[in-house]
Amino acid sequence: MSEIKILLVDDHAMLRAGLAAMLKEVPGIQVVGALSSGEEAVEQFESFSPDIILMDIMMKGMTGLEATRWIKERSPRTRIIIISSELKKEFISTGIKCGIDGYLPKDANETILLAAIHAVGRGEKYFNEAITSLVFEDYYRSEKDGTKPKRKITEGLSRRESEVLEQVALGKTNQEVADTLFISIKTVETHKTNILEKLGLRNTAELVRYAIRHNIVSLE
Repeated sequence: MSEIKILLVDDHAMLRAGLAAMLKEVPGIQVVGALSSGEEAVEQFESFSPDIILMDIMMKGMTGLEATRWIKERSPRTRIIIISSELKKEFISTGIKCGIDGYLPKDANETILLAAIHAVGRGEKYFNEAITSLVFEDYYRSEKDGTKPKRKITEGLSRRESEVLEQVALGKTNQEVADTLFISIKTVETHKTNILEKLGLRNTAELVRYAIRHNIVSLE
């Protein structure tokens, strides 16, 4: 199995050096470069050919979310994990709309970071417990209180496909969707393929954005 190539983007030199030193010791992971700004990331990421970019949000000049939007437009297959001390719902919501593949707090430990890298490397999304608790707090409250906005009916999808669409949009992995709906991972993957085809979407990131726009899930 080939190594996962990582590009680091953060305006704090000590953090870049610390992450690079830690990841250097992990088998199967190669740090291919380290940049100090969003502008550098947009201009230079292609020269590093990274599989995954670990990106801060708040940097001088272009933010990590702005850089993510630019990079995803040019290279949708490049995966981006945001690592930030800013745990705000609006940042996470905007990040999902920009196409991020994961979001971690800067105080996440090595185990969580590596879990995120490997999950995203497999094509999954990764949001740790602290992030999901923050983002879906309002979703839980609206369900409990009956104040959830009325959803638009998604024409063309079966009931099960609609259930899978919602679970995926909530950031769950294929295994978590399978466990929740009591179906196999293979069935989840089949439903996801059918959903993307029926809705004219290309990938999971577009599916999440579709779900947000159509009030299937709410991050506000």
